[in-house]
Amino acid sequence: MAKSPQDRAAWLREELQRHERLYYQEAKPEIADREFDRLMAELAAIEEEHPELRTADSPTQRVGGEPTEGFEQVEHEPPMLSLDNTYDHDELREWAERLERLLPDTEIDFVCELKVDGVSLSLLYEDGVLAEAATRGNGRVGDLVTANARTIRTLPLRLPAGAPARLLVRAETYMRRSVFAALNEEREASGQELYANPRNTTAGTVRLLDSRDVARRRLDLACYEWVQPAGGDGNEERRSHGDCLAALADLGLPVDGSWRRCASLEEVVAFCDEWQAKRGELDFETDGVVVKVDDPELRERLGTTAKAPRWAVAFKFEAEQAETVVRAINAQVGRTGAVTPVAELEPVRVAGTTVKRATLHNYEDLARKDVREGDAVVIEKGGDIIPKVVSVFEERRGPGSKPFEPPTTCPVCGEKLYQPEEEALLRCVNAACPAVVREAIRHFASRNAMDIEGMGDWLVGELVGGGLVGDPANLYGLTVEQLADLRKTNDARLGEKAAARTVASLAESKGRSLSRLIYALGIRFVGDATAALLARRFGRIEALAAASAEELEEVEDIGSRIAESVRAFFDSERNQDLLRRLEDAGLQFEEEQTETGAADGPLEGKTFVLTGTLSGMTRNEAAARITALGGKVTGSVSGRTDFLVAGEKAGSKLRKAEQLEVEVLDEAGFEELLAG
Repeated sequence: MAKSPQDRAAWLREELQRHERLYYQEAKPEIADREFDRLMAELAAIEEEHPELRTADSPTQRVGGEPTEGFEQVEHEPPMLSLDNTYDHDELREWAERLERLLPDTEIDFVCELKVDGVSLSLLYEDGVLAEAATRGNGRVGDLVTANARTIRTLPLRLPAGAPARLLVRAETYMRRSVFAALNEEREASGQELYANPRNTTAGTVRLLDSRDVARRRLDLACYEWVQPAGGDGNEERRSHGDCLAALADLGLPVDGSWRRCASLEEVVAFCDEWQAKRGELDFETDGVVVKVDDPELRERLGTTAKAPRWAVAFKFEAEQAETVVRAINAQVGRTGAVTPVAELEPVRVAGTTVKRATLHNYEDLARKDVREGDAVVIEKGGDIIPKVVSVFEERRGPGSKPFEPPTTCPVCGEKLYQPEEEALLRCVNAACPAVVREAIRHFASRNAMDIEGMGDWLVGELVGGGLVGDPANLYGLTVEQLADLRKTNDARLGEKAAARTVASLAESKGRSLSRLIYALGIRFVGDATAALLARRFGRIEALAAASAEELEEVEDIGSRIAESVRAFFDSERNQDLLRRLEDAGLQFEEEQTETGAADGPLEGKTFVLTGTLSGMTRNEAAARITALGGKVTGSVSGRTDFLVAGEKAGSKLRKAEQLEVEVLDEAGFEELLAG
């Protein structure tokens, strides 16, 4: 037993690190959780009394510290490149054949690893201690998130004796499916909006400014690359990639153990097929396999392109499908009154989640596919896409099967439904319909709109159903007492803490920009990009409300359909009253003027469209950077579009841009354009 605080703290740090390794890395715990917590509390008490004894690698640092004001930037050397994708065996063979042409008469061995669907990090250890952790960012520059990374329990803060003096590792941080499910259960119980998927939740978690919140999210880690100096360091022979993975695991770093050396393309294909079939058994999301050349010297000879290494490629899995039965077909009413059919399904596991509902898009699509209640169907869910019905087993239908008849009245308020000309959708035109009100408030409170914490399905439903809220303006009159007394399904109160957070978030939302308010109002055809255009052009809500349809159409990319919709919104007496009450509540009715986005900026006159998911920034951040340099962002591709910025999972906008021969930029090319 050490006597001095210094010796006791050193012993506790070493002992706690040993137990962390036994628990998280080797699954061989020696002590109970209570004893571990007692040792941790003792170390924390010593460090509190003697702050000079607190070290960067102390296990106490995993619980997080005070919030930061922002993230420093760090430059990656070498850059963190993205990967080229292949989607079938033929494309994978074409990649291997290119390698053979570049390296004739050379035997090439591969290493296959599961492509964990998370967020990439660069980890730097100096003298065996974690010194830096940074996000990928744009591949060249990322955010320094060391404090957040320290909260990841599977990440060692200190490496064992014998570790290299300087070790640079690339890794993927992610959230396990089981942790994600538990997190959403907690949010549902407290009336908060549920998270969409583990990957997006991980991305948001890594960039939280309060590392204590990160610690509560229980992220995990998988290391996939030991970055060795080019040509070796002169002291030892460079290791193959497979040997590097084994060495990282020996150092206590988390490495997914499913990786495999493959001596031929046939073995690579077999690995991909094996895990495409088995991926549902995993406790983490994976969207494919990364195939890499094993030999570091061959990697150097192959080199890289502007955005990706030639020696590695990603084989993307097909969207997961499953067979189930349609229990019922119900009508769902959206915030604009659109009534859409939804299939209620026998629960089935698809892409790591239990699916109970699938979209049928509209009643014309339903009739075309001829989906009926009681049908056996195939559903598909790729990544975070909403599950959809792909096909029907018509031959299995019973003799009593009948085609589905679309509703004629609103399933919520009973009003007669209306189908506008040239639209496939049915609509409820009753503005007071509880379903319309509920969805309008959910949209108003959503992340890209007013971003009000806690306004999930349950809470919004209780507020509307209980008569406390009839439109968004009513939200700003809510009190902690009103919210705290609301009862959940288990008859538990929402509670004062959760209620206070929501009321505080409501107060904070009053300072949101005019563009976000315009988007939050839910004007038909007005997305966040169009809302930003209108806010910049008119500057004040009064000027926008007074603009004629002709003046609105003078704004580039605002056509007659959008202009008429905006005009109809502000002509409504109901909406005029809503705006008066929102202004009385203190919301931002004027766009803040910034010094960025000067008319003579380097992107002046250039029009951009953004599509897909960007890894280094959100699309809103990308739009802000474009406008800061004088460019313009619109929501649709046309002959006047100069650039389409295409992230992961780009869809129809990419196809249209290619048809119109619009220049397409990937994320690396976009960053180069901004930098230049």
